[in-house]
Amino acid sequence: QVQLVESGGGLVEAGGSLRLSCAASGSTFRIAGMGWYRQAPGKQRELVATITNGGATNYADSVKGRFTISRDNAKNTVFLQMNSLKPEDTAVYYCNAPKRFGDGNYWGQGTQVTVSS
Repeated sequence: QVQLVESGGGLVEAGGSLRLSCAASGSTFRIAGMGWYRQAPGKQRELVATITNGGATNYADSVKGRFTISRDNAKNTVFLQMNSLKPEDTAVYYCNAPKRFGDGNYWGQGTQVTVSS
């Protein structure tokens, strides 16, 4: 089993920055990459950014140029640096790790990010 624990959410003014962290523990050999998703009230969960085990990254168009995903492989931790935050970035941010074997994903419990205007 794999556990994902997020940290770093909070309240920030528009234009500000936050850094999210997600630490993976347990049978981490079972995951193929890591990423971040978010879900705003009344909306579907959407992809924010992903990073493969090899370091290749992918971003949603809405965050390109503002957010940066990175990882520390030695610590099984993924980070999301969020700059130039906008009120529309307000959401619960979830850490995600696709399963290497079989279908499905591991999910963290989520961390709230609120951007005030």
